[in-house]
Amino acid sequence: MLGRTVAIKKLHPHNMQGQSEFQQEVRVLSKLQHPHLVTLLGACPEAWSLVYEYLPNGSLQDRLFRKSNISPLTWKARVRIAAEISSALCFLHSSKPEKIVHGDLKPENILLDSELSCKICDFGICRLVTEETLYSPSFQRGTVPKGAFPYSDPELHRTGVLTPKSDIYSFGLIILQLLTGKPPVGLAGEVRKAVSCGKLTSVLDSSAGDWPTFVARRLLDLGLQCCELYYRDRPDLTPALVRELEQLHVAEERPVPSFFLCPILQEIMHDPQVAADGFTYEGEALRGWLENGRNTSPMTNLEFSHLHLTPNHALRLAIQDWLCRT
Repeated sequence: MLGRTVAIKKLHPHNMQGQSEFQQEVRVLSKLQHPHLVTLLGACPEAWSLVYEYLPNGSLQDRLFRKSNISPLTWKARVRIAAEISSALCFLHSSKPEKIVHGDLKPENILLDSELSCKICDFGICRLVTEETLYSPSFQRGTVPKGAFPYSDPELHRTGVLTPKSDIYSFGLIILQLLTGKPPVGLAGEVRKAVSCGKLTSVLDSSAGDWPTFVARRLLDLGLQCCELYYRDRPDLTPALVRELEQLHVAEERPVPSFFLCPILQEIMHDPQVAADGFTYEGEALRGWLENGRNTSPMTNLEFSHLHLTPNHALRLAIQDWLCRT
């Protein structure tokens, strides 16, 4: 490491938690290599110190809240960072023979390199789980890892069980922060209210530039799904979802097929639904149309023969495939 700039993290060995965090971080990071996980270069047990690669652009927390008057992250950089976090989490959660749950995911633990590419750090309280131990308590009921609030899973507070879906909850809040540039407390509720009132743009961080509507809506939908109170309602972080996020920031550079757009919103559909008039709409948009007392087609102005909607699975798969293509 001669001539190389490194970062040194010194833990406090005077309590059992400091000792266990040191051992856990060495155990996990010495075996893992991923482009979006921080690289552990060495450890010094005598000094309770860990040596990492140096990342010059600080933490995502610093960048989002612009400490030292640094320039704001563009919307494209934010979408790419969300994709990079998802890639790292997917890697951890599919690790064999034990899944790895980070357990303390927050913007302070996401570092940025010279290219503003992100790397997750601080694995001191991560949990290694097998299918058999997945739902075994990790912490005493009613306790959470230090410093994790408000990013910690509400079900972790209630049950003491740390699962991959706990990381998904934290990831959802980080997505909402990337979109809004706002502090995390009460953020999911604020965003839900804005979306339900049709004021999506009012919560977007304008310092990131002009967000493409379908990009912002997709990320808002995903962030809110990840922030559901119960883990069973949160999405799984699949390779397909990671690929979609990886391509989201470049999708607007390609011409969008017209039949991918909702006739009402003129945006790419994420939940295409066929109505009685034979046209496909974004489900949320058509439900809003109907809830406002309308019973006529937005396309033909004729009265609907019925108000049932049918999911257009073929179109949804085609849109997902288009979004995932390089």
